[in-house]
Amino acid sequence: MNRQAQAVIMLLLGGAVLKISLGDLYLRYVKEGLRPFLVLSGALLVAAAVMTLWHEYRTPGEPEDHGHDHSHGGPAVGWLIIAPVLGLLLVAPPAMGAYAAGQSGTALSTAAESDYPPLPPGDVVPITVLDYASRAVFDKGVSLGDRKVKLVGFLVTSTDGKQVLGRMILSCCAADARPIKVAFAGQGPTGMADDSWVEIVGTFTDQTMRDAVNDEIIPYISVVSWRPVDPPKQQYE
Repeated sequence: MNRQAQAVIMLLLGGAVLKISLGDLYLRYVKEGLRPFLVLSGALLVAAAVMTLWHEYRTPGEPEDHGHDHSHGGPAVGWLIIAPVLGLLLVAPPAMGAYAAGQSGTALSTAAESDYPPLPPGDVVPITVLDYASRAVFDKGVSLGDRKVKLVGFLVTSTDGKQVLGRMILSCCAADARPIKVAFAGQGPTGMADDSWVEIVGTFTDQTMRDAVNDEIIPYISVVSWRPVDPPKQQYE
């Protein structure tokens, strides 16, 4: 692989990073706050590739020396980087969903907090699945009281056969995604396939179950109403 080929691959890689980071596709891979760094990285890769190509075409070629090998090409294995580049350019994999959540234990034990602020005012308070689960388990529902809350997540069937509400949380990127799960008390969603996104309105209940994967606590929510919804732009919490 010569320098021109290396520069072309770097140009493709930088273009792919810019393509996903200038739209919403990057949200399937990393947290929203990392967007500026992706844009900067992609721009630097493109600039470096363009400068390399400009230099190579401006510099006169060296005369051939049939007695010695002056090749400065890199190893052929470098071409393998084209695979992830083409994947970014041509394929748009979905965000991690029900399958990944069903195979992983709930990550609630890693999100414990000691103090919870009061819920904002309103008849129905929208909160994250993580916030509800944390308040229900670690705060024993004290900060939830009898308030109605609204959760949005996807349906996932756990290894024990029960369908629950799930939402993936990220520390940095999709590689460290872990699920948060909330089970349903009362009339939860029925007739919906895994990976279907739903909006749940409900109240706190002290009922809990154990995750069959890692034996961590999964809290319940007492369902008042539910409806199917479109997947949100930001599918991770």
